[in-house]
Amino acid sequence: MESFAVVRADDTSKLKTALADLERHGGLTFVDTPKELNPDFADRILLDIMQLREDELRWECKAAAIVPLHDSAGAAIDKLKRIHPPAHIIIISPRYAVFNELLDSVDTLPTLEGYRRTSTSHKDL
Repeated sequence: MESFAVVRADDTSKLKTALADLERHGGLTFVDTPKELNPDFADRILLDIMQLREDELRWECKAAAIVPLHDSAGAAIDKLKRIHPPAHIIIISPRYAVFNELLDSVDTLPTLEGYRRTSTSHKDL
């Protein structure tokens, strides 16, 4: 695993569509199935990564997920620039302190229900 994608969305439908877009159109390779993430925690991650104050947050997400990626953060960001998912995607590399926190907790998070992976989306499973 090289990086994480944190997806912040208005609702679960947009969340699942954005994840599918990452796989199908972005060509990102998921290490594991997407996991549910507390929307408040996803907002906190955004604030931390962007070094923003809470009052600078434009909108609070209503649904969030995290997925570990085989892709490096740089490659994931380059691929993400070519697509337009209906959600806000944050790519987390090991250079951010929150990366280790996510690494320690991602396996304990519940699997995102109702998400269907593409058949070629992961290598290790």
